[in-house]
Amino acid sequence: MADRVVLAYSGGLDTSVAISWIGKETGAEVVAVAIDLGQGGEDMEVVRQRAIDCGAVESVVVDARDEFADEYCLPTIAANALYMDRYPLVSAISRPLIVKHIVEAARSHGGTIVSHGCTGKGNDQVRFEVGFGALAPDLQVIAPVRDYAWTREKAIAFAEENNIPINVSKKSPFSRPERLGPRRRNRFPRGSVERADEGRLRLHPGPDGQLERTRRAHHQLRQGSPGSHRRPPGVGSRSHPGTEQAGGRSGRRSPRRRRGPSRGHQEP
Repeated sequence: MADRVVLAYSGGLDTSVAISWIGKETGAEVVAVAIDLGQGGEDMEVVRQRAIDCGAVESVVVDARDEFADEYCLPTIAANALYMDRYPLVSAISRPLIVKHIVEAARSHGGTIVSHGCTGKGNDQVRFEVGFGALAPDLQVIAPVRDYAWTREKAIAFAEENNIPINVSKKSPFSRPERLGPRRRNRFPRGSVERADEGRLRLHPGPDGQLERTRRAHHQLRQGSPGSHRRPPGVGSRSHPGTEQAGGRSGRRSPRRRRGPSRGHQEP
């Protein structure tokens, strides 16, 4: 019986390519596990089916929205958890929860290997692998993007050569992390920000768009957690699509706190 790799699947370029690559290079079966954190964007059933289309033998979606909001986001807000006392933690909040569910999926699907799509540049690789080491030290970890020095150009070329269904191309290689909770600035490959198309500026009207006048949103905190939020009709309370759209239309950024790490320093 072939080994099974349980992959933390986002539906994006790197993890979609990883499904096919792992199968071709190792002969292992890939089980793709996508964690719904309330990020919105694509329908999670579309994401699940994309993993199958890319070659996964099984693909599952875990609904972790309430767990993420109640056990991770709210305690972070209550603690006013800031990175270097400068800005709210973003990706770091979700990684332990993703690791937890990937390990559970590995146990239930007979996986002996787990995989993620992190590069070797940032700290996400550390978050994932320290978590795997703590919860399941018996599982092997592979990271194709990092270990084989993939660039986005190489990943796109591999996808095109192997007919992997992806939603990026050489003309539009942009990536935007989605999740419930805080959001960082969009990440664009070097030299391509000038070519950012309207689709990548989903939350902002763009340089030629009309910004709305400033709006005020009133939040009440009860014992450190949001108790109520006066919001216009149609703004969701379980997720964040209404509030993030309003912020994007106003062109708002989080205010700078005090001097923190240098621009090149990454969130821990």
